[in-house]
Amino acid sequence: MQKIIAVTGATGSQGGGLARAILADSAGEFRVRALTRDVSSTSARALAAAGAEVVAADLDDEDSLRGAFEGVHGVYVVTNYFAERSAEEVAARSAADMELEQAGNAARAARAAKVQHVIWSTLDDTRPHFGDSGRVPLLDDGRYTVPHFDAKSEADELFRTAGVPTTYLRTTFYYESLAGPLAPVREADGTLVLTLPMADKRIAAIAAEDIGRTALGIFRRGPQEYAGRTVSIAGDHLTGEEIAHAMASAIGEPVHYRPLSWGDFRALGFAGAVEFGNMFQFYAENSEQFTGDRELDVVRELNPRLQTLSDWLEAHRAELRF
Repeated sequence: MQKIIAVTGATGSQGGGLARAILADSAGEFRVRALTRDVSSTSARALAAAGAEVVAADLDDEDSLRGAFEGVHGVYVVTNYFAERSAEEVAARSAADMELEQAGNAARAARAAKVQHVIWSTLDDTRPHFGDSGRVPLLDDGRYTVPHFDAKSEADELFRTAGVPTTYLRTTFYYESLAGPLAPVREADGTLVLTLPMADKRIAAIAAEDIGRTALGIFRRGPQEYAGRTVSIAGDHLTGEEIAHAMASAIGEPVHYRPLSWGDFRALGFAGAVEFGNMFQFYAENSEQFTGDRELDVVRELNPRLQTLSDWLEAHRAELRF
C-alpha cells in the first residue's frame, strides 16, 4: 500500500517541487496529498489533474491541519514569510510571528494525527554569527537580524517540543532569484552587470524544485534514519564571478560582476532591502561554514538529479530575460 505524504504549500515552489517529484516517482512508494487554501486555483487543479489528492487546509487553522494529516505517513511543512498579506494582517502580527504560529499549528497537528515523519523546511539562525556586534541593523523590534532565517530556526524547537519525528531541512538561496529580483541589470551602455552583494565569497544556492526532490529522498530513507537530524542542502557553491561566468555562457553575452556593498544594498530602499542586506552579509561573512555544512555529494545521494547552476540555466535558457 502506498504511503501518503501531505505537503503544505503544495502550490508553491518547494511544496510544488515535492508534490511533482512524488507524482513522477516511478517507484510509486508514496502518493501525495496536496494541501492548499484554495482548491480551485489553477495550480491546485493542475495537481489534481496530475493525480494528486488536493485537500483544503490552512496553516493558520490547526483543526484543518489535523484533518488533512489524518492517515498520512509523512508531512512536509513549509511556511511562507513573504506571503502577500493585507495591511490589517501585517499590523496584527509580524511575518516572523506568523511563521512561528503556523509551525506550532503544524507540529501539534502532526502529533495529534500520529504522523510518523515530518520534514520541516527551515533555515540557519543568523544571530549567533552577528552577536551584539552592531554590524547589522536589528529588525522586528530588535528580535532578529534576518527574520526569515531566525524565526524558522526558532520554530525548530516547536517540533522538538511536540515530540514528532522531524527532519530539519535547512535550505538556502534559490537559483530562481538570479533570473528574477537579483538578475543582472543592463547599464546605459548595454553592459550586463551582476551586483549580487557577496564580495569575493561563495554562496550556496539551489533550484527550488531540488528542495522537493531532496525531501523525497529523505522520506524514502525514513524516520528511522533521519528523524532528529538536520540536513543542510545546496546544489552549487559559487562566487559572484563564477555565477556571472555561468550566466554569460548560458545567454551568449558577457556578464560582469560588480558587487554592491552590504550597506549600499540595504540603502536601496525597497521593502526588505535591509533584511536582505543583512542576509547577504551573513552569507558572505559565514561563507566557509555555511557552504561547508552543505556537502554537495551528500545532497546528491538523496537527490541524484541535483542541478548545478549551469544545469539549471541550460534548462531555463529560453526563460532568461535580462
